Amino acid sequence: MAGDALIDTGAILALLDRTDRWHEVCVDAFRPLRLPLLTSEAVLTELFHLIGDSRHEMETAWRFVRSGAIRPAKSRTQNCWKSKPYCRDIGIGPMDFADATLVHPARREGLRTIFTVDHTDIGT
Repeated sequence: MAGDALIDTGAILALLDRTDRWHEVCVDAFRPLRLPLLTSEAVLTELFHLIGDSRHEMETAWRFVRSGAIRPAKSRTQNCWKSKPYCRDIGIGPMDFADATLVHPARREGLRTIFTVDHTDIGT
Protein backbone atom coordinates (compact mmCIF):
# COMPACT_ATOMS: atom_id res chain seq x y z
CA MET A 1 0.00 0.00 0.00
CA ALA A 2 1.30 3.42 -0.91
CA GLY A 3 1.54 6.33 1.46
CA ASP A 4 0.02 9.77 1.35
CA ALA A 5 2.28 11.49 -1.16
CA LEU A 6 4.89 11.39 -3.84
CA ILE A 7 8.42 12.60 -3.24
CA ASP A 8 10.67 14.56 -5.59
CA THR A 9 14.46 14.60 -5.87
CA GLY A 10 14.98 17.90 -4.03
CA ALA A 11 13.05 16.73 -0.99
CA ILE A 12 15.02 13.48 -0.83
CA LEU A 13 18.30 15.39 -1.09
CA ALA A 14 17.19 17.79 1.64
CA LEU A 15 16.23 14.93 3.95
CA LEU A 16 19.62 13.28 3.48
CA ASP A 17 21.85 16.36 3.67
CA ARG A 18 21.92 18.05 7.07
CA THR A 19 23.62 21.10 5.52
CA ASP A 20 20.84 21.61 2.96
CA ARG A 21 18.87 24.81 3.64
CA TRP A 22 15.62 22.82 3.40
CA HIS A 23 16.73 19.96 5.69
CA GLU A 24 14.87 20.90 8.88
CA VAL A 25 11.69 21.88 7.05
CA CYS A 26 11.72 18.60 5.13
CA VAL A 27 12.41 16.51 8.23
CA ASP A 28 9.44 18.16 9.96
CA ALA A 29 7.21 17.64 6.91
CA PHE A 30 8.34 14.04 6.47
CA ARG A 31 7.53 12.86 10.02
CA PRO A 32 3.71 12.81 9.80
CA LEU A 33 3.53 11.32 6.30
CA ARG A 34 2.30 7.77 5.87
CA LEU A 35 5.03 5.69 4.23
CA PRO A 36 6.10 4.57 1.76
CA LEU A 37 6.06 7.68 -0.38
CA LEU A 38 5.88 7.03 -4.08
CA THR A 39 8.52 8.28 -6.45
CA SER A 40 9.63 7.46 -9.97
CA GLU A 41 12.62 5.76 -11.49
CA ALA A 42 13.50 9.08 -13.10
CA VAL A 43 13.59 10.76 -9.67
CA LEU A 44 15.89 8.03 -8.36
CA THR A 45 18.13 8.41 -11.41
CA GLU A 46 18.29 12.16 -10.86
CA LEU A 47 18.99 11.62 -7.14
CA PHE A 48 22.00 9.39 -7.72
CA HIS A 49 23.28 11.65 -10.50
CA LEU A 50 23.17 14.72 -8.25
CA ILE A 51 24.83 12.90 -5.36
CA GLY A 52 27.86 12.31 -7.53
CA ASP A 53 30.89 10.34 -6.44
CA SER A 54 30.85 10.83 -2.68
CA ARG A 55 30.93 7.34 -1.16
CA HIS A 56 29.30 8.53 2.09
CA GLU A 57 26.45 10.33 0.32
CA MET A 58 25.93 7.37 -2.02
CA GLU A 59 25.67 4.95 0.91
CA THR A 60 23.29 7.30 2.74
CA ALA A 61 21.03 7.50 -0.32
CA TRP A 62 21.04 3.71 -0.76
CA ARG A 63 20.16 3.20 2.91
CA PHE A 64 17.22 5.58 2.52
CA VAL A 65 15.99 3.86 -0.64
CA ARG A 66 16.31 0.40 0.93
CA SER A 67 14.61 1.53 4.17
CA GLY A 68 11.18 1.26 2.59
CA ALA A 69 10.43 4.95 3.16
CA ILE A 70 10.03 5.39 -0.59
CA ARG A 71 9.18 3.10 -3.45
CA PRO A 72 9.01 3.57 -7.19
CA ALA A 73 5.48 3.97 -8.51
CA LYS A 74 4.40 1.46 -11.10
CA SER A 75 4.49 3.33 -14.34
CA ARG A 76 5.53 3.28 -17.89
CA THR A 77 7.80 6.06 -19.05
CA GLN A 78 5.37 6.95 -21.83
CA ASN A 79 2.78 7.92 -19.19
CA CYS A 80 4.75 11.05 -18.33
CA TRP A 81 3.85 12.41 -21.77
CA LYS A 82 0.21 12.29 -20.70
CA SER A 83 1.11 14.69 -17.91
CA LYS A 84 2.00 17.66 -20.07
CA PRO A 85 -1.55 18.65 -21.15
CA TYR A 86 -2.84 18.14 -17.60
CA CYS A 87 -0.07 20.30 -16.15
CA ARG A 88 -0.78 23.05 -18.65
CA ASP A 89 -4.51 22.91 -17.82
CA ILE A 90 -3.93 23.47 -14.10
CA GLY A 91 -1.13 25.99 -14.55
CA ILE A 92 1.89 23.87 -13.59
CA GLY A 93 5.13 24.02 -15.50
CA PRO A 94 7.40 24.09 -17.21
CA MET A 95 8.77 20.97 -15.58
CA ASP A 96 11.68 18.66 -16.09
CA PHE A 97 11.33 15.00 -17.04
CA ALA A 98 11.70 13.64 -13.48
CA ASP A 99 8.95 15.95 -12.22
CA ALA A 100 6.67 15.00 -15.11
CA THR A 101 7.01 11.32 -14.20
CA LEU A 102 5.35 12.09 -10.84
CA VAL A 103 2.21 13.68 -12.23
CA HIS A 104 0.67 10.59 -13.84
CA PRO A 105 1.09 8.33 -10.77
CA ALA A 106 -0.31 11.14 -8.62
CA ARG A 107 -3.44 11.25 -10.74
CA ARG A 108 -3.72 7.46 -11.02
CA GLU A 109 -3.34 6.93 -7.23
CA GLY A 110 -5.46 9.96 -6.31
CA LEU A 111 -2.58 11.61 -4.46
CA ARG A 112 -2.74 15.37 -4.14
CA THR A 113 0.55 15.87 -2.29
CA ILE A 114 3.97 15.97 -3.90
CA PHE A 115 6.73 16.41 -1.33
CA THR A 116 9.12 18.80 -3.05
CA VAL A 117 11.22 21.88 -2.46
CA ASP A 118 11.01 22.90 -6.12
CA HIS A 119 7.99 25.15 -6.39
CA THR A 120 8.96 26.48 -9.81
CA ASP A 121 8.39 23.15 -11.58
CA ILE A 122 5.66 21.45 -9.55
CA GLY A 123 3.77 24.52 -8.40
CA THR A 124 2.70 25.72 -4.97
